[in-house]
Amino acid sequence: MPAPRTGTWMPEHIKKKLLEEIGILEHELSHELPAEIKKAVAMGDLSENAEYHMAKQRQVFVNARLGQLKKRMAELSLVNLTNIPRDKAGFGSTVVVFDTTKDEEIVYRLVTSEESDVSKGLISTTSPIGQGIVGRRVGDVTTIVTPNGKRVLEILKLTTIHDEAAEGEQQNESAGQKS
Repeated sequence: MPAPRTGTWMPEHIKKKLLEEIGILEHELSHELPAEIKKAVAMGDLSENAEYHMAKQRQVFVNARLGQLKKRMAELSLVNLTNIPRDKAGFGSTVVVFDTTKDEEIVYRLVTSEESDVSKGLISTTSPIGQGIVGRRVGDVTTIVTPNGKRVLEILKLTTIHDEAAEGEQQNESAGQKS
């Protein structure tokens, strides 16, 4: 059964992905790197010991990355769906836009940066296009500055995360009545 989409919510696959990386890095930090450092120290003179310096640099990097991942987990756990608008584009919305620059219709889904994949139409809410779409309604036209130049997008259709949750509940009720 999927997680209810009310209150605070984090997509399970993102949580799993972050926890996996945290686990791998914590293991490296507490087991592999200390062994490498100990081995390098045993070689003698540390001032010219490349293995020692590489292991210490890796240790600093792993610590920094762990900090980033834990901070991101905390941020994502605070996503409160009740704060996401029901009538404007926001996190989880599927938006059909007309790109006047390319003269084509494009479907975007606004997702977290961890989920973004432009080739699949998954756009991060923090990307230039995502930021240009967030807060927009059907009929709005927005000009977005991207690395490839300006793009003018018109919002043709909007399905918010709340609309999708309501559709899912209706489908579940329909399926329950048929059994």
